[in-house]
Amino acid sequence: MTPVSQDFAPPLKLIAPFFDFGVLFYLLSMLALLFFEPTFSYQQMDVAGWVHLFLLGFVMMIIFGAMAQLIPVVLEVGHVVVDVYYIILPLLALGTVVMVLGFWLMPALLPYGGLLVLIAMIIFAFENIATLKKTELRTLTVDTVAWSNGYLLLGILTGFALALGLSGDLGINVSLMLKAHVYAVLGGYVILTIMGLSLTLIPMFSLAHGFDETAVKRAFKLVILSVALVFVGAVLGFEWLMMIGYALSFAGIFFYIWQIYIIAKLTVRKELDVWAKSIIFAFVTLLLSILFSIVYFITEQETALHTSVWFLLLGFVTFFIIGHLYKIVPFLVWFERFAPLVGKEKVPMLHEMYNKEGAAMMFWFTSAGVLLGGAGLLFESGILFKAAGSFLFTGAVFLYITMKKMLAYGE
Repeated sequence: MTPVSQDFAPPLKLIAPFFDFGVLFYLLSMLALLFFEPTFSYQQMDVAGWVHLFLLGFVMMIIFGAMAQLIPVVLEVGHVVVDVYYIILPLLALGTVVMVLGFWLMPALLPYGGLLVLIAMIIFAFENIATLKKTELRTLTVDTVAWSNGYLLLGILTGFALALGLSGDLGINVSLMLKAHVYAVLGGYVILTIMGLSLTLIPMFSLAHGFDETAVKRAFKLVILSVALVFVGAVLGFEWLMMIGYALSFAGIFFYIWQIYIIAKLTVRKELDVWAKSIIFAFVTLLLSILFSIVYFITEQETALHTSVWFLLLGFVTFFIIGHLYKIVPFLVWFERFAPLVGKEKVPMLHEMYNKEGAAMMFWFTSAGVLLGGAGLLFESGILFKAAGSFLFTGAVFLYITMKKMLAYGE
């Protein structure tokens, strides 16, 4: 298990707004789902707008906030310039809004929104890289941070090229560049980051110790190589190279899931709280995503691809993030507001700092929405998909309310 220290943690006032905005963007993206149909193409501008609202506004916003806290904690060194996060937040938030408006209403806005996001992510990546150079630790988590930030730079550069291409300012093959962009961001940054965080957070919250890391090391190498092959194949138009990359991705994810299984067998904490339920559901939907992606490669049915991506994003990524919010946010609030009071007066336990009923409602509505949405996409059922949107939006409301209360606890 990766060692963790709180000595270099930045203040709550820097991190909390990332979680505030991230949950708000999640709520808006679930609301927007109500206006979509289960039949679509990923090259549709309105679909691209929703994907960027979800990925930039929710996933990236939460990850950036979490990494602002976890990078110095895991590396055991302070940020080189921690105050840049006060700049990153408004740039990313405004850039997301402008990009979504560009996709939905006025394509000419895309380069401007894309430029704001590009600046925010370049600042984030270079600050992380500079912080990495300060540490003497050489763990898998450190390597994951380094590689994921490298792929993030590739992803945002190809994304900016796409923004110029869609606005008519740059002549590019949009289809191939889109594949390179998606794989660099999702596979190279989001998945690698989740893999690195898993090795720290899941053992820490489940109290699992002394496990072998061979499987995740293999997963790490395979995913890094697979993203590189898909990216190069997409840029150069080599379909065969991309297929090799896809195959290596499956192998990498298999070893990652095997590593999580090894950790799960050693867990001491048996309580099925909202974190444990969310992590279990996340990996169930990851398996479903893999299953439907295999079906897609065999049958080339677009509905299988849509279902696979749905379970990956709304199932695995969403529940991995949401589940950890119910652990990370109470700890950050407790550490900031109650740690100095230990030994002087009674302080709350972490599990007392969020509403369990609200968290349970969030979990059941959101998980039901994910399953209904997957079925709606697979069978192209408008009724099922609309029902899924309603459940997901309701779950998002409960998440927003419980998150606001957690962040305000003890003020």
